[in-house]
Amino acid sequence: MPVVHSFDPPERFVVGTVGEPGARAFFLQARSGPRMVSVACEKQHVAALAERIDELLDEVMRSSTTVVPAVAPWDMDDNDPLEQPIEEEFQVGTLTLSWDPGDERVVIEVLPLTEVTLVDPEESVTGEEIAALAEAEDEPEELVIVRMPPAAARSFVKRARQVIGAGRPDCPFCGRPVDPQGHLCVRANGFKRRDPSGE
Repeated sequence: MPVVHSFDPPERFVVGTVGEPGARAFFLQARSGPRMVSVACEKQHVAALAERIDELLDEVMRSSTTVVPAVAPWDMDDNDPLEQPIEEEFQVGTLTLSWDPGDERVVIEVLPLTEVTLVDPEESVTGEEIAALAEAEDEPEELVIVRMPPAAARSFVKRARQVIGAGRPDCPFCGRPVDPQGHLCVRANGFKRRDPSGE
């Protein structure tokens, strides 16, 4: 039976970072009263989640009578840093997103990255043992479930995009991140660095 960290709704659910641009660690953090959970994630997780939440809310606006703000309400802006201490529960592996029409909530499930158990082809393994391994891998040890009203979800998206945009700027020519000391741009310089071995 997994440990479920449930926030319905959270007092605060945000994404934030630790470290300098180019070496930032991303975290999702949920809090209700004294209970707080922080999970480590990748920038791509944050970008995909923000995009999907926006798309989901836009679809709900079109297809139901639920009142959904088109943009994040200004009075719900949360620009405060992550709460300390940051104690990582787990590394995000999978994020699922859904809409609960009964409660009119966006539901986010955050599941940990799991290790895949490899079976040695030389080893004799029964069908029941393989099924047991698959079932054990399907059920995570813990997960985070966040249920938010639409306005809070729009605010999460707004902050997520600000956090993503606060990293290194992209080069206008090649699209790669530009470090403070600059970078070698293949398109602007007109040549490509070659391997010293000549390959």
